[in-house]
Amino acid sequence: MQKFRLLLLLMVSPLLLFAQARTQIKLETAENWTGIKQTAAVHLRKPVFNHDGAILKCDSAVLYQNRNFFEAFGNVHINQGDTLNIYSDFLNYDGNAKKAHLDKNVKLIDRENTLTSNVLDYDMVAKIGKYTTGGKLVNKDATITSKEGFYFSNYRDAYFKNDVLVVTSEKTIITSDNLRYNTGSNWTFFYGPTNIKNKEDKLYTENGRYNTKSENAYFGKKNLYTNGSRSLKGDSLHYNGKQGYGRAVKNIIFKDTKDQTIMYGQLGEYYRTEERVVVTQKAYVGIGTKDSVTVNTKKTPDTLWLAADTLESQRSLVKSLKLLTRPVVKKDHEIGAEDEKEKAEKDKEKAEARKLLLQQADDLKKNSTTGNDKKLSRKERKKLEEEAKKQLEKGSPPIDSLLMIKNKLKRDSVIADSIAKLKKIIPEVKSDSVKSALQKPATTKTKVAAKTNPTGNLKADANQVVKPLLPDSAVNPADTIRARIIKAYHNVRVYKSNMQAKADSLFYTAADSSLRWYKNPILWSDGSQQTGDTIHVFFKNNKIHTFQVLQNGFIVNIEGDSTKFNQVKGKIITGFFTDGEIRNMYVDGNAESIYYTKDNKGNYDNVNQTVSSRLRFKFLNKALTHIVTVREVEGAVDPIDKLEKDPLLTGFIWKPELRPTSKADIIRGVSVPKPKAASKPAKKAPTNNKGKTPTNSVAKTPVNPVEKEVTKPIAPAQDTQKSFPKTTDSLKTDSLKKRN
Repeated sequence: MQKFRLLLLLMVSPLLLFAQARTQIKLETAENWTGIKQTAAVHLRKPVFNHDGAILKCDSAVLYQNRNFFEAFGNVHINQGDTLNIYSDFLNYDGNAKKAHLDKNVKLIDRENTLTSNVLDYDMVAKIGKYTTGGKLVNKDATITSKEGFYFSNYRDAYFKNDVLVVTSEKTIITSDNLRYNTGSNWTFFYGPTNIKNKEDKLYTENGRYNTKSENAYFGKKNLYTNGSRSLKGDSLHYNGKQGYGRAVKNIIFKDTKDQTIMYGQLGEYYRTEERVVVTQKAYVGIGTKDSVTVNTKKTPDTLWLAADTLESQRSLVKSLKLLTRPVVKKDHEIGAEDEKEKAEKDKEKAEARKLLLQQADDLKKNSTTGNDKKLSRKERKKLEEEAKKQLEKGSPPIDSLLMIKNKLKRDSVIADSIAKLKKIIPEVKSDSVKSALQKPATTKTKVAAKTNPTGNLKADANQVVKPLLPDSAVNPADTIRARIIKAYHNVRVYKSNMQAKADSLFYTAADSSLRWYKNPILWSDGSQQTGDTIHVFFKNNKIHTFQVLQNGFIVNIEGDSTKFNQVKGKIITGFFTDGEIRNMYVDGNAESIYYTKDNKGNYDNVNQTVSSRLRFKFLNKALTHIVTVREVEGAVDPIDKLEKDPLLTGFIWKPELRPTSKADIIRGVSVPKPKAASKPAKKAPTNNKGKTPTNSVAKTPVNPVEKEVTKPIAPAQDTQKSFPKTTDSLKTDSLKKRN
């Protein structure tokens, strides 16, 4: 407001000197008049006045020559210069002050601009019009209304106050309290809280400018851009509406409430058509999960924080993405993806469950009027429904529970309540189908039979199983469905309470809920470090579910401040989580392991070395409890006091100094320096010419694949949960016992 007052003063002050020179109003013509021109008042009909080059006309007027003033009535018209014309019903004109006060149906036309109001005060020298009772400015690019306004003809500027509303030719709507608009350049300047809205975008600022023609904008205070569930903030915001391109500078925040994603940085670019945002300079993003972390005895959501030199987020068509399938454990402990046959079998089971539910609904309706059984209590009904849900989660239709409900639920109110809850258990069942089965079972059967029997023999098909009528869809959902993807480039860091990571690049998509690390990735979880060529981490229901290390997988675990490195190596390493904690881990392809054991006093006593085609590790409460070796097992146990140095597998890497320890670490980009551990043993485990670990303590004993698995239960760790097993027995000895 102060800026505008200063601007107004600078514009008007050079003209004040001219206003001091008084000139007399000249009566050019009139059809007739009453009175004498030299008297106080002369009544004129259709007069034409001339004052300093301005022509003033009306139907009638009263001229006061002594005061250099006249009153005009009806069809008032002021013409000033070649472009400015003002019309009204009434006019009071002061020739000394050179000011016009116009009343009722006021219209000011200046070039392509039309200003209308009920009352307008116009300065003939400064060429400034003012209204305080509401007005509207219209041109080909915008329509602006407000309670108060100023129009500067010389500068083609208009200033509006109080309840300002701008509607552009492109249907963009702007609301503000203080706004300046230049009719020549189409630039709109904001001096207070302002909202800009069009078909797709919403913009908010408290200081900035916007072009109603080009739709370019610049905002400089408390800026916010929103598009559906997405929003972008920044200290400075540039936006090109027609191109759909935005650029935010300093303290930017990009948020998508639909994906529970928040991205931060110091420089960002937004592309509306591609639904893409690129953030650099201290860029990091938070991804919501359903995992929880306990802080001060209170559980809070555990967010995954990801940072990199450059972050790119986009909503892409699912059909354009190369999706991954979560690894599963197949027969004989094989690790693989769920194939089409398995998916078909599961879909068949779900279809049978849906069909059974409809059948039960039909039978419940038929038997509901008999009243032979008592009404099932709420507690009993809840118990049955929970059992049905458990059976469905196990992969089998809830047949037993549904039959129990069938035999006990007889009343309509109980039926409706139970069916509503069962629909939540099996969401594929359509409400219309359930309703039809409950209300008109016979008619439904007849209709289904008629559609499935081309011969028209309805009687023969009357006893056919009723199938739910599912809506046909000619469009594949993947052709239109979009999913959030995030790309991270260079110096990628990840922090989550139960997982931290570092890599050169990363790719995330919500379509398959996977994180993919590339180029020298390192993943830390509890006391373990994982490395490999590529690492995949999968989420299920927004909780960490599976990880997989592809090619040259290597896991290192260290216990406390010890220098004893437990190690696992293989081509592919796959781990499975439950409730955020690892439960099972499989190592495939030239699997090797080295781990240390302790005696009953907690002192290290032996080193176990194992080579196999496949190793399986079982965990409980973050501690390793069992090791299962599969296929061509070779192993050895060596007392520690007989080893010159601790053994290391080929490709050993240990980088604790790179591990992010907090959200602040990933934002800074550098982990907090940590004290270095004692000098690491340099000697690698001795190998024979076949690349196998020698069995100095126990002779080699091959084990047949799969059928001859060796399982060794491990005693729980005495002093920590972040360790590999503690045992004094040899895996090889256990293998020999099983074979005997």
